[in-house]
Amino acid sequence: MPIRRLPPETVNRIAAGEVVERPASAIKELVENALDAGSRSVEVQAEGGGLTRILVADDGCGLSAEELALAIERHATSKLAPDDAGDYDLLHIHTLGFRGEALPSIGSVARLAISSRAKGAADAHAILVEGGQVGAVTPSGFPGPHGARVEVRDLFYATPARLKFMKSERAEALAIADEIKRQAMAHEAVSFALDLDGRRTLRLPAESRGPEGRLARLSAIMGREFSENALEIDHEREGVRLTGFAGLPTFNRGNSAHQYLFVNGRPVRDRLLQGALRGAYADFLARDRHPLVALYLDLDPSLVDVNVHPAKAEVRFRDPALVRGLIVGGLRHALAGAGHRAATTVASDTLANLRPGWSPSYPPPRAPAQGFSAWQAGGWTPALAAAAPSLPGLTEVSARAEPVAEWTSPPGVQEPPAPSVVFDPVDFPLGAARAQVHETYIVAQTRDGVVIVDQHAAHERLVYEQMKVQMDGGGVTRQALLLPEVVELDPAEAERVVARAGELEALGLVVESFGPGAVLVRETPALLGETDVAGLIRDIADDLSENGQALALKERLAEVCGTMACHGSVRAGRRLTAPEMNALLRQMEATPHSGQCNHGRPTYVELKLADIERLFGRR
Repeated sequence: MPIRRLPPETVNRIAAGEVVERPASAIKELVENALDAGSRSVEVQAEGGGLTRILVADDGCGLSAEELALAIERHATSKLAPDDAGDYDLLHIHTLGFRGEALPSIGSVARLAISSRAKGAADAHAILVEGGQVGAVTPSGFPGPHGARVEVRDLFYATPARLKFMKSERAEALAIADEIKRQAMAHEAVSFALDLDGRRTLRLPAESRGPEGRLARLSAIMGREFSENALEIDHEREGVRLTGFAGLPTFNRGNSAHQYLFVNGRPVRDRLLQGALRGAYADFLARDRHPLVALYLDLDPSLVDVNVHPAKAEVRFRDPALVRGLIVGGLRHALAGAGHRAATTVASDTLANLRPGWSPSYPPPRAPAQGFSAWQAGGWTPALAAAAPSLPGLTEVSARAEPVAEWTSPPGVQEPPAPSVVFDPVDFPLGAARAQVHETYIVAQTRDGVVIVDQHAAHERLVYEQMKVQMDGGGVTRQALLLPEVVELDPAEAERVVARAGELEALGLVVESFGPGAVLVRETPALLGETDVAGLIRDIADDLSENGQALALKERLAEVCGTMACHGSVRAGRRLTAPEMNALLRQMEATPHSGQCNHGRPTYVELKLADIERLFGRR
């Protein structure tokens, strides 16, 4: 079969299949061009899921008539410049785009019209490309002082086979909205507007640069509740800086759709983030729950390769272990700093469930109401109600469950002067214990509300944290196998496991090489008891391959510790004294992560007095 040189039109269509996978990817390329041009405002319109019409308008530096003709040529770009030796450096990419493929790829499969006015120029010009056929540059009108307007009609009309693989218009529209949100999260100082089929879908004004503006932009996209339950992250290690915000463990979702990673202002999808989040939140969330995070990595462009994916959706780090460790360390530090804090949504969900009225899923009772409900309806009058004396203590002030201890001086020691200020226990973050309900829940009073604590879940977390400290201090106790077990693996997997032998030994697992493709296990963590050694090693090999960490072993140890903490904690149904309840509250305030149990459920609910008053119509 003879070798043929493909014509430029065919080459561009092949490239379009890689770069322009769907309407959202075409919009991504056009928006990145606008951002690289220094735009401060980007407007996007899409009709028919982006297949009928796309318009991206910006106020960037614009293009001159000569640049318009070059812009639609393959591999023509203003984002790479030669050095003194005439070489082009692909290791120090400072822009979002750099290949010069987007516009010719789009023009080869659609009807592309570009109009632009260069900054400082008096006239505007336009160019039209239809299915790869390039028209002449002509004078054109332009509404702004400078910028560009790129209009794409009938996307993929020149490649009808590609249209068969498109999803529904609604699905494509959702993908477009998601892409614009990601770009807006990466560039908070730029305003974004999105219209879908003539409807205003998104309006995001420009925010100030920095953490406050970034959090305001994230709140506008991810919801106001995110800003109320987000922990700020700012860590740097060996020239790599990690910033952003991570949600509290009790503020979680059932999928990973709200996890974002940005590298040098570029939205990327990377498996590294999934593994790092799993490792950082391993002690706080069940496997089917996912945190909400938006993380921003800033590093020297030479330390990351952005030229590994046609659509630039993936990157490759020179030192992935450094980046992973920075993410895990930064998240854990932020979570530890949160102390006993729980998500505000816990209280709002509780209040929503307390609203009066029957739920549609629960039918009203068939039997007539008794007691207070019947009396309220006029159907029941208590006997001797008028003559009943008032209950003892009904008019008295509630007694304090935690009295202020009286100090008695030893014989011969002069009593100290009375303190001028006595600390009121209700001023503690979790307040003063007032009662125990159903021998399971502690009710405490704060200065401006009420706190309800699940005594078993709270004490389980406290015991678990104590066990973690003991393990970190004394190491994990190991037990030697009577007969060392040989586990056969793929040679590459075995090499990865042996390379992490030191890390595994710190976790109580002693392994060594046993020839190519085999690992010898001599000792296992005593906490695990009798365990499937071969299955554990294979799980660790899979984790090292996918995430670079031995998460399987850590999670098994955490699961055992959690079980032991569960059995060693205060059980529901045990009656506690006032000092015991207050001691539990004080210990929660002093223990990190005590706001959630080991599975991410809240250990306490705080209801503000204003919210309680609204329940009863008092405000």
